Amino acid sequence: MEKVKCVISYDGTNFSGFQIQPKKRTVHGELEKALKKIHKGEHIRLQASGRTDTGVHAKRQTIHFDTPFDIPEENWKRAFNTLLPDDLYVREVEKVSASFHARYDVIEKEYRYYVWNEKERDVFKQNYAYQFPYQLDVNSMQQACSYLEGEHDFTTFSSAKATTKGSKVRTLYQVSCTKRGSEIEFIFRGSGFLYNMVRIIVGAMLDVGQGRRNPLDISKLLEQKDRQLLGETVPPQGLYLWNVKYSEQVLDTEVSSSI
Repeated sequence: MEKVKCVISYDGTNFSGFQIQPKKRTVHGELEKALKKIHKGEHIRLQASGRTDTGVHAKRQTIHFDTPFDIPEENWKRAFNTLLPDDLYVREVEKVSASFHARYDVIEKEYRYYVWNEKERDVFKQNYAYQFPYQLDVNSMQQACSYLEGEHDFTTFSSAKATTKGSKVRTLYQVSCTKRGSEIEFIFRGSGFLYNMVRIIVGAMLDVGQGRRNPLDISKLLEQKDRQLLGETVPPQGLYLWNVKYSEQVLDTEVSSSI
């Protein structure tokens, strides 16, 4: 058996999220359909670095699967992209060691969230950014972002529906907010993320930007560990899984095992 790692991109607009679901179109489902065709009807199970919700996009999601086929990497890529729909694309294929795991070996994930800050609705952006018509103080939002960097318990910024058990402590290496013209870009890099965490944080940042909260409130919200203190989760279409990183040690193991 060989283990194959793929980096994929998808437009989440017409997917019911990543995770496979009965009678629904999902990223996982489309990938496994393609794998089944390549393997002449045999079901091949795949693992991903994580799941994304309905409407959420991905620039560089990572998956892996085990296969009895010994196919060159470029041929794998060509076979996938011939079979996959236009809103899902395999960018990179790499043979890796048997010990590699797309989910458990992740050391850092990066998400980005885009807000289109204009009064008039733009029909061409509505599936790719959250259209927010109110005036925002970006400097206050940037200050608020700084309080989220480092190691914290993010219970307040996690969905009450989350099934994750155990610690809700996570480390964020970068939380930033930049405005270019009418577009506001939030960047989040961290060791891991809780369910809906990025979308709840963005909602809190927009509260700060409107003057409903001050930047210092973010520290207090972290301490209080209560999701009910914050408003609704912002919509999914502004969210992108931007990148997934693995340790050099894991990558070195992959290279040496394939020589």
